[in-house]
Amino acid sequence: MQEPIRVTRSFLPPLEDYQKRVAAIWERGHLTNHGPNILELEGNLRTFLKQPNLWSVTNGTIALQVVFKALDLKGEVITTPFSYVATVSSLVWEGLTPVFVDINATDFCIDADKIEAAITENTSAILATHVYGYPCDVKKIESIAQKHNLKVIYDAAHAFGVEIDGKSILDYGDASTLSFHATKVFHSGEGGAIVTKNTDIAHKVSYLRNFGHNGEEEFWGIGVNAKVSELHAAMGNCVLPHFGWIVDQRKRVCDRYDNHFNGVKGIYRFTLPSNVTHNYSYYPIILNSETELLKVREALHAQNIFPRRYFYPSLNRLPYLHQVSMPVADSVSTRVLSLPLFTDLPNEDVDRISSIIIKALS
Repeated sequence: MQEPIRVTRSFLPPLEDYQKRVAAIWERGHLTNHGPNILELEGNLRTFLKQPNLWSVTNGTIALQVVFKALDLKGEVITTPFSYVATVSSLVWEGLTPVFVDINATDFCIDADKIEAAITENTSAILATHVYGYPCDVKKIESIAQKHNLKVIYDAAHAFGVEIDGKSILDYGDASTLSFHATKVFHSGEGGAIVTKNTDIAHKVSYLRNFGHNGEEEFWGIGVNAKVSELHAAMGNCVLPHFGWIVDQRKRVCDRYDNHFNGVKGIYRFTLPSNVTHNYSYYPIILNSETELLKVREALHAQNIFPRRYFYPSLNRLPYLHQVSMPVADSVSTRVLSLPLFTDLPNEDVDRISSIIIKALS
């Protein structure tokens, strides 16, 4: 039996690069609390992403929670049923009420045409996810938010480096959150960031993530410990220079899958808009039915290949929420399968995975 092929595998930079940084950390004895690696990483990310107001945090989930506090959200937040569970669980954790709006059937992002019908006097914000790194309808969402005086937060955990018409996806909304989890295209092992164009929000984020501190002995307000360690920041500094190569290799894999699946009936794939610079964060295929999905998954598992059902179940079906029908999300979540995608996935394995899927559907 061949070695297992998982849905992803983290990119690891040259070991000697990381060891040099770790050795310097050992010499300084400075492990956290805004050490030189984290200051360097934040500076590098601000330049790379063209976002002057960027603050690192420990993960993408706490990034959402800090943003909700920074924006002083109350009551209801309109959101998507098709995302990773953290998008919605973070709302519930902070005492906010998620109100679901179904997704559209083309890119699986929240259907902007359905948002206004869900707005009530208790709505304070819209929380949308750039699903698989495909941009939401940011212009329509912005128009709706301005009309109804709502805040807009984008869960951009999948969208590091994504651009629309040469403009960063992070330029939109009141704030965006990023995840630097080990499975992401850019990672620091664990980590995340908050981005905003609003300097007042940026100031609140800066102290909310650090116990509320204003210097050593004063406090701006309440806060939590969401700081990044030097060890994680060192990893991020080692990974970031390779980002272009990482995306190129992931594109290689996606293009090869595309070549195999072109013209194959029963497999729906996304078409990338010409004005979007993508990061190839996932390779999802959508099958005709859950029965076919399970058949394909079983065939892959038999060959020690392990795709994942990103994202299942639809979040409107979570047991701790009042369950509502979201016809598109309910359907898509039962039929979408993310295939193995990582930088060093060999072409012959892409060919083999594709062949197994096509044979299972024939």
